[in-house]
Amino acid sequence: MSEESPPVALSGVDEERFGIRTAKTSLLTSEDLPGVMGFCEQNQVRGLIARCPAQNLRVAQDMEKLGFSLMDTLVYYSFDLKKPLMEEKASDFVIRHVMPGEEHAVRAMAEESFRNYPGHYHQDRKLEKRISDEIYPDWAFKSCLSREVADAVLVAECQGKLAAFATMCARSGGEGEGLLFGVTPPFQGRGVYRLLMAGGMRWCIESGLSSMVVSTQVTNTAVQKVWVRLGFEPCRSYYTFHKWFDPPEGGGTVVP
Repeated sequence: MSEESPPVALSGVDEERFGIRTAKTSLLTSEDLPGVMGFCEQNQVRGLIARCPAQNLRVAQDMEKLGFSLMDTLVYYSFDLKKPLMEEKASDFVIRHVMPGEEHAVRAMAEESFRNYPGHYHQDRKLEKRISDEIYPDWAFKSCLSREVADAVLVAECQGKLAAFATMCARSGGEGEGLLFGVTPPFQGRGVYRLLMAGGMRWCIESGLSSMVVSTQVTNTAVQKVWVRLGFEPCRSYYTFHKWFDPPEGGGTVVP
């Protein structure tokens, strides 16, 4: 790793949300740590969000020695789209692309479906819960408006009412990723999540992609069971750590 280009960057969106200088990094080896820490010092970073592959335990242990705290463990599953898709039974739900003007409805669905969701922001007691609650709805809303956030947004409609949504993205190397899925409470347990997954797989095929990946916290076993039934297989996992640096003299607290 060169000092000129450490694997770390400031996160403007997190600084805007929480009002503190924040950075993000993806660490592969312990040799990356000095450059990352130096970047944070030079840029007066207050909070650092760091991910590392779960198999690289030495990196995780070295981060713990430096005061990093584990916030979550993400597991990724993949599906080879050259394999045949499972046939879906007839359903009351219609899976389609979001239409202009529905972005506020998608935001509302995200607010319902992700209330109290235990993401890494929520697990950090230094961050204000009210602001953390806004992250997924804001992400879903912006996904409808910008191709820089998501390449496609799918919704599930039942008798004229939106019930669920999914955001999709095309990655390099022919990989598609299901980023954010949300099912509102009145429609949970009716198979709509599985239908959205199948819709995401079809979108990947129509986009000329060769595989699809999805991820979640390791404790979220309900969706992992759906993935396995659809033919997805575990492929990789990551730890998410947060590191807090002492505020500059006169600085305030993180949580108001």
